Amino acid sequence: METKSFTGLAPDLTITELFQQYGLAFVMVASYFGSGSVFIASSAGVRYGYGLLWAVVGAVLLGFMAQDMSARLGIFGESLAAFARKRLGSTVATILMVLLAVGCIAWTLELTAAVGKGIVVLLGLHGIGWHPFAYLTGLTAMVIGILGYDMVEKVMVTMMFGLLIAYVVVAGVSSPDLVAVSKGFVPAIESAGAMALAVSILGTTALWPNFFLESQLVENKGWTSKSDVPTMRRDLSIGYAVGGVTTIAIVVAAAAVLRPAGYTHLETFLTPGKALANVLGEWAMVVFLVGTLAAAFNSIVPIMWAPAYMIPEAMGEEFAESTRLFKLIYVVGVGVGSLSPLVHQYLGLSVINMIILFPAYNGVIGLPITALLLFWAVNDSDVMGEYTNGWKLNILNSALILLAVYSAWSAGRFVINAILSGGL
Repeated sequence: METKSFTGLAPDLTITELFQQYGLAFVMVASYFGSGSVFIASSAGVRYGYGLLWAVVGAVLLGFMAQDMSARLGIFGESLAAFARKRLGSTVATILMVLLAVGCIAWTLELTAAVGKGIVVLLGLHGIGWHPFAYLTGLTAMVIGILGYDMVEKVMVTMMFGLLIAYVVVAGVSSPDLVAVSKGFVPAIESAGAMALAVSILGTTALWPNFFLESQLVENKGWTSKSDVPTMRRDLSIGYAVGGVTTIAIVVAAAAVLRPAGYTHLETFLTPGKALANVLGEWAMVVFLVGTLAAAFNSIVPIMWAPAYMIPEAMGEEFAESTRLFKLIYVVGVGVGSLSPLVHQYLGLSVINMIILFPAYNGVIGLPITALLLFWAVNDSDVMGEYTNGWKLNILNSALILLAVYSAWSAGRFVINAILSGGL
């Protein structure tokens, strides 16, 4: 007998059937919830207490909105990369996808570095250093990424629920001030620094590779008609709720434990774990660091899936169906992304610099391009038919465009200069 679902979402479905209908959103959430997200959320709690919890909620809503656009494009029209090919031509679209793929490799560089550094700290292997573990992380991601969508989805769902439980437990035992927590959900800006951190929270959640992935992968879930939209939105609601609650738990733990202990800033993304050990015990550090490592590794596969789908789609339909080309692009991309030790050696970037600067690079380059392309696609009646965005949706979606343009305008030159000059 097959195990029945008891989630309350679909009590008449078996676990297998539940995975067939839901789970795509967890792949999307796993891709943005990496070491950078943990660092930013921890920094928000340390520097501003509970004051930026409203930004987490806003980020979740923004992420949901962007993924809803992408999913509707895939259901009623075509993938975002295929749209780019039809409107820009194969040559221009392919060049654009390759340019964007550079950002995915940059993300993978910081993620392999983060996992490598985290393993060294967690296991006390300072004599070996993090470089070999960065290479090993990339090799492991190569193997998992070519197993097939269904297997990867199950891994992502399991790890995201594991992260949720781990961070909620740490937040729960930190005894937060519930009144102060509730006030943090009311939008307020204390300073320019708080505004910058709020934008960072929003920017890390609206991850542009997901715009391509969601439109591409809806077909894997069998979402092909208007009747599938409610299921798609339930899936997004569940996934982004888990991601949002996990992020809130990290902010709360940092605000309740690290801020009163005198921490005013974080030197690395691993500092919260070490600090929690001083207050709550070694178990809290282990849970926090293992969660951070899992989050970083979790992000590599879906982020590098994006160019493996995007580039063949842009090249033409005859290439889009090639499993061999998909695997080749994925493996080569992850392989290059595993070379974070060389980036450290030749560009002089520390692990923390990579964690901050490479996602920022994507925020100022990849996000504006992709957000504008997605907005164009969902308003193209030739592609979407009667399901183009209405004026209300366009007003809401404009928030994503404004965020993307503001990020590029305000931080673009600084980010590029910092990467080329050896870091922050």
